[in-house]
Amino acid sequence: MKNNTMDDLAHIREMMERSSRFISLSGLSGIVAGCLGLVGAFGAYLLMQRSGLDYFEKGVQTYSSSLTVELLILAVSVLLLAVLFGIYFTVKKSRRLDLPIWTATTKKMIFSLGVPLVAGAVFCGAMLFQNHFDLIAPSLLIFYGLALINVEKYTYADVRFLGILELSLGLVALFNLGLGLVFWAIGFGVLHVLYGIILYKKYN
Repeated sequence: MKNNTMDDLAHIREMMERSSRFISLSGLSGIVAGCLGLVGAFGAYLLMQRSGLDYFEKGVQTYSSSLTVELLILAVSVLLLAVLFGIYFTVKKSRRLDLPIWTATTKKMIFSLGVPLVAGAVFCGAMLFQNHFDLIAPSLLIFYGLALINVEKYTYADVRFLGILELSLGLVALFNLGLGLVFWAIGFGVLHVLYGIILYKKYN
């Protein structure tokens, strides 16, 4: 009788978890996003070298308009690929777990994630317009970390720890201007891969 009661409670808890949290996030999407982030960072470094810039040279460096456009195209391409792979793995996991994707929780999660990200995009756009290139990478990490912390209540608690790490990394990057690409590779590359592996082992 006691075992049946415990099983019923566990089942009720599982149902509540499924209805109140978005648990279709796949660790594979984090791993792929991290790999894409590393490839993007390396690609940006190659573009700078091709333009005659030594990224690790100290001092303020200027970026030509053509290089800026190429870097923007690269960044947007990496972002779109990461989003597409994230959607693919999320849909795949949702079907495997027989879970609906578009729910009230999903809408709340997207809103909570989207507000800090949109604010960060506008802020970084202003930095780009003002030619403050060295502030873009730290700012992206900070706003991304805040977005993850904000969305944690609608998905896995592990997301909060990733958000704290991203936020902390962005704050450190503010005091190391000129190394934004390195911090980008660590935050959007290495941390995502590690987070994806942990998420995959725990929940997939």
